[in-house]
Amino acid sequence: ILFFGVVFAISLFMLARILVQGRQEQAAFDRLSAALEQPESAGGQDPGQSPYEALKAQNPDFFGWISIEETNIDYPVMFTPDDPEHYLRRAFDGSSSQSGVPFLSADCFAGGGNWLIYGHNMKNGSMFADLLNYAREDFWQAHPLIQFDTLEEEGTYEVFAAFYARVYTEGESGFAYYEYTDISQQADFEAYLAQVSGAALYDTGVEAQYGDQLITLSTCTNRSQDERFVVVGRQIQHQDS
Repeated sequence: ILFFGVVFAISLFMLARILVQGRQEQAAFDRLSAALEQPESAGGQDPGQSPYEALKAQNPDFFGWISIEETNIDYPVMFTPDDPEHYLRRAFDGSSSQSGVPFLSADCFAGGGNWLIYGHNMKNGSMFADLLNYAREDFWQAHPLIQFDTLEEEGTYEVFAAFYARVYTEGESGFAYYEYTDISQQADFEAYLAQVSGAALYDTGVEAQYGDQLITLSTCTNRSQDERFVVVGRQIQHQDS
């Protein structure tokens, strides 16, 4: 009995520590988000800087900001092509973090046609956990838009597909969505769309055309190590920053 009591106490302590750390990490993101809404609250910001430029000055790995209304998704997006998963377990300030920061695929580039962004599916509902709600058509209907802004432009994207996918080992065949960061050629664009359409959980009626800028969001499902949940959208509005 004593043994099980000790195990239970340790488990409670570990759970409490994880919860506290999760709240602290989310609070740090909330402060960054508040600084975007009220730039004057960000101490030391150059009056001539935009809020995104101020974040870039704080951390040169900052690439953009992603948000979906009425969800917990409201985060910076990082880009470290020489160290692709640098922010997998790091916070915006570089400190250790269980939730990490959403980040671009190392293979993304301006003109490639597809921003592929990874984020954790945290049990506390933070990061990209809300993406899994797109498995339901009614959730898509209520949340059809993704906002992804960069230093160059503000972009609004319309969700047109959501699906479950796998990460394949070498030698396996299947729809490796994560290999389609360069869809600048029409054949590659159409090949990606065809496979997205075939995997989609429901028909949104939204159609993408060659030349559209796409966004692909990816997160784990926590059901199996190699399963992912993916949401894809097309840009419908952009404005130079």
